[in-house]
Amino acid sequence: MNVLILHLNTNNFRVNVMETNSNNFEIPPKADNFYKSDSVIIEKVCFLNKYKMKICGNLFRHKDIDTSVKHPALIVGHPMGAVKEQSANLYAAKMAERGFVTLSFDLSFWGESEGEPRYAVLPDVYSEDFNAAVDFLGSQSLVNKEKIGVIGICGSGGFVINATKIDLRIKALATASMVDMGAATRFVFSSDRTKMLEAVDAQRYVEFLGGKTELTGGTINYLSADSTPVEREFYSFYRTPRGEYIPEGSTLETTTHPTFTSNVKFLNFYPMNDIEKISPRPLLFIIGENAMSRSFSEDAYKLAKEPKELIIIPGANHIDLYDRTDLIPFDKLEDFFKKNLI
Repeated sequence: MNVLILHLNTNNFRVNVMETNSNNFEIPPKADNFYKSDSVIIEKVCFLNKYKMKICGNLFRHKDIDTSVKHPALIVGHPMGAVKEQSANLYAAKMAERGFVTLSFDLSFWGESEGEPRYAVLPDVYSEDFNAAVDFLGSQSLVNKEKIGVIGICGSGGFVINATKIDLRIKALATASMVDMGAATRFVFSSDRTKMLEAVDAQRYVEFLGGKTELTGGTINYLSADSTPVEREFYSFYRTPRGEYIPEGSTLETTTHPTFTSNVKFLNFYPMNDIEKISPRPLLFIIGENAMSRSFSEDAYKLAKEPKELIIIPGANHIDLYDRTDLIPFDKLEDFFKKNLI
């Protein structure tokens, strides 16, 4: 077993949140969600999943890549409720700088990808999107289809695990700030599951009869004196210039929020079941020392079989691994995928 606490330069590791008013946070050092690389070419692409839904994303490659040979490739999944412009593009660009062909894309029902109703939760389709991304990447002239890996950020960490269990074409898997959305949702509902399901059942009738679709969860739209530390952490990314992005057709009030009646689908989502069957393909779990999501990666690490690695970033919280280029261990990701894909 390999558990590594990665000791980087720890100066200014923690976000010193300077709240000058309820809507103004200081962007922490090296937070670079909207990073643009002068050495990387980006191409907008779309492809179909097995349910004939159009999935749209960005294909990244180094401008000096050797077009006469095929290269290892990586798929990058965005956080749950986010879009590819939030964290996934950053990872994809950084790994493309290091020689990989990379693909970031919007999950079905989100961003530029198809799916109705918008913001619906359907974890099996989310997982299928990653399998379809392998179909697409493996068909590209620049890509060696025998050398494809995946990176899942936050909720996509669970989706890529679910996808990898049944897709042998995925040769290596890494997660950052992974969240098992099934376990997280079951925990939220545990206090009064029956009451919550009764509310969902009632809302289904409302929507079936033509009423307004209700949204739930996600990042709070506005801060209050009662906002919790976790709410403030996510707000500091999704509702400030640090990471806020509103796709065409969306509004502040809809971004990050899944539909209320579909969110219960996560109650039946168990991505960690059979995770040990991914072996002998390697897994890498990256988490922040102070992340509220830390236990998800630690539990997954315990359940997985070798080869596996767990890296803990000192001082980092959950969203630090979305965009903090001084904390995200891109060197380690490069070494991991080059070792296992080349």
